[in-house]
Amino acid sequence: MFAYFKNLLLPLTTVTICSFFSCQKEFKDDNYTAYFGGEIVNPNNRYVLLLKDNEVIDSILLDEKNRFLKKFDSLAPGMYTFKHEPEYQYIYFDKNDSLMIRLNTKEFDNSLVFCGRGDLKNNFLIEMFLKNEEDRNASFGLYDKDYKHFTKSIDSSYKVKKSFYLRRKTEIGWNENFDQYAKAYLDLSHLAKKEIYPIAHKRRTGEDICQKLPKDYYAYRKDINFNNEELSTFVPFVRYLNALLNNYVYRDCDSEIQYEKQALEYNIQKLNIADTLIDNKKIKNAVLNNIAFMYLLEDQNMANNKKFFDRYFQLSTDNSKHNEIKKISNAVQYLSPGNKLPKQDFINVFGEKIDFQHMVNGQTVVFFWTVSARSHFEGSHKKAMELKQEYPNLNFVAINIDESKEKWEATLNNYNFTSTVEIHANDAQKLKDEWVITKIHRAILLNPDGTIKNAFISLFEPDFGSYLK
Repeated sequence: MFAYFKNLLLPLTTVTICSFFSCQKEFKDDNYTAYFGGEIVNPNNRYVLLLKDNEVIDSILLDEKNRFLKKFDSLAPGMYTFKHEPEYQYIYFDKNDSLMIRLNTKEFDNSLVFCGRGDLKNNFLIEMFLKNEEDRNASFGLYDKDYKHFTKSIDSSYKVKKSFYLRRKTEIGWNENFDQYAKAYLDLSHLAKKEIYPIAHKRRTGEDICQKLPKDYYAYRKDINFNNEELSTFVPFVRYLNALLNNYVYRDCDSEIQYEKQALEYNIQKLNIADTLIDNKKIKNAVLNNIAFMYLLEDQNMANNKKFFDRYFQLSTDNSKHNEIKKISNAVQYLSPGNKLPKQDFINVFGEKIDFQHMVNGQTVVFFWTVSARSHFEGSHKKAMELKQEYPNLNFVAINIDESKEKWEATLNNYNFTSTVEIHANDAQKLKDEWVITKIHRAILLNPDGTIKNAFISLFEPDFGSYLK
């Protein structure tokens, strides 16, 4: 039994169902029936989504006991994602698997446990995920170290995880299709650190370590299959590929100022490298779309945007995403420094319609929250309180982006926030579209006259004070 199960007791009903699922008779070769169910403790909403390659294939309602169960008459084996907004996690189905989950939204990943037919593989995945997250969080300080110290540390960590991977592979005996995901969890998080190291070391210490790296430092690249469609949306692969492109492009970048001046050239280079590196159209388009999206949030220069998108549209064949990218691009233009935010409708805690511009009284930080992401909701308000103490003249406006005004009011009634002005968006989708709220961690800094100073910041940046200068 894994360590993270120690504080988790499954209800008797769940155990009974898991036992039933684990002992089902063998299925015929042409039978692809599968089951997916479980229990969500402290649910954020009333449904669980099942996705394949980021596309929703089913929405499953929770019952009055926060449980759910769905029979699929034909579910193709492979990697899926289940999502309980705003969190998600992977789930792998072999033929005729019957999987139950139990989790507590207050500790989504750490509390997740699988049982039933196919549980061993999935419990391996979640434990490997947790090991990687712990390892990644502990790795930030390593990028300051010299090559010998850095390599010794990451190799030691990799050795421990590889031993765990080999042991569980032998015990469980999974097939090759599943192994590509298990191996990606093991290898690509390790290799991403190797890609990040030269750039991070230079930015942190000023030392260009590239000339001191062994000639075979990047030898592993030749063994990576960049055209494996099944990994195209798998986070370890996406993270590695992003680290690789950054390493290629920013290796000779000497400062943040240089990066800002050459953002256009760097991002066009990323497009060109992705085009050369990847042959598979599906994967190439996904990577190009990601580069384009990230660029939009970095550079709001209209002339630069035209040059960038001329090249993007030359390379991308994913017409379904072109309009979405254009829509975001147009919206971003209105968020340039010196402009005012597009007009939206808000109400205050008294139910009164308000003029947003009248709320800007001095330099103001606007941030966003939703009832569905309670940890972020509490964390962002706590951070705003800390920043208010450090910068007493700074104002904070917290905007709720839920559709339900009642949930917003009910949530606020349980707290007493004194550092923020709380308002609710009457048309959350319009707000998200026109203010480009694609991530809940986004914040906006306004000048005292209500014009935009920086529309793309985060409350949680360690050097937050630099935004205010």
